Amino acid sequence: MRRFIKTPVGFVGSLVILGGVLGTTLSTAVQAANETLTSVRTDMTITLDGLADSAWDNASELSITLDNLPYKANNYGGMSSVDVTMKSLYDDNFVYFLMQYDDPTKSLARYPWVKQEDGSWKQLKGKDQTGHDNVYYEDKLALFWNINARGFAKKGCDVACHMQNDEGKINGFDQRGKAPGRKYTREGQTIDMWHWKSVRMNPLGLIDDQFVDSVKDPAVNKNWGRHGDSKTGGGYVNNMNADKTGPAFMNRSQGNVDGYTITPSQKTPFVDTFKPGDQIPGIMSEAFTGSRGDIWAKGDWKDGKWTVEIKRALVTTGDKAEIQDVQFSDLSKAYSFGISVFDNSQINHLYHDGVYDLVFK
Repeated sequence: MRRFIKTPVGFVGSLVILGGVLGTTLSTAVQAANETLTSVRTDMTITLDGLADSAWDNASELSITLDNLPYKANNYGGMSSVDVTMKSLYDDNFVYFLMQYDDPTKSLARYPWVKQEDGSWKQLKGKDQTGHDNVYYEDKLALFWNINARGFAKKGCDVACHMQNDEGKINGFDQRGKAPGRKYTREGQTIDMWHWKSVRMNPLGLIDDQFVDSVKDPAVNKNWGRHGDSKTGGGYVNNMNADKTGPAFMNRSQGNVDGYTITPSQKTPFVDTFKPGDQIPGIMSEAFTGSRGDIWAKGDWKDGKWTVEIKRALVTTGDKAEIQDVQFSDLSKAYSFGISVFDNSQINHLYHDGVYDLVFK
């Protein structure tokens, strides 16, 4: 098994473990602590509720520091560094993850509608210089898994992140005022992206299952190489009436007046009986069906900490699974991954250098 060594100046070498004997390609290389997440076999039932119950006690913990941001947004007030702890379990059919990190603010107000003193409705937004929000958005978490992207095992998801040059262009396309970077891979290569969203997906108990491929022309796909997995239904849409002056729907239960998303069981046509300052969710969400909805997750924020539990089949069989999903089909292999945290931010995110490995014990 080959492990890449992270030092203050980057990856300088690798350790090779053969037959339990530790060797090194560089005599000065020192093994980095906590570079591998070990998934431990379990016979216990894992309940996804965003609580770290006793089922996780036997799993080893990996701590990862995220202290980089891709760009400096002119209105970003979120965290500049965060430590994420991870644990993993598996059984005959599924792999599970427990992820925890401190976040002093529980951010769920994603473009809410707020009634004004004059009776009108205003959707709150706070865009930065790239046209993306860092004020009225949701907390998110992302995991990136290598499928067959060249260089990922050394650099992680950096291999797919392409930043603007001095002229503000990416792949020849002017991106000034649009985005500081775009994700895409080389031809025929893909990365699996698990995107947990605290407002759009968490109430439904799912992760938005996505992937990154080689599309690098915005005329082909507005999100360049980033796509949602194949789906047969479900998704999320803005809650906006036809003339865009207010919400189209509201939650059926008035106890959810300050909720931040509208789900099918609560969805009802908007009737304005509200007073100034009342909020209506700016988004409506319905569970994905098909491959895009094959990762289950539940997060809970308590006392300044997010706890997110995740469950996915070791091997998926959905439409185009072979190019959209990482397959944990060989438990003797190491699977490279990276993570990022979005603190109330649309695209700006905290990330780490290098890459980590998942191994099965």
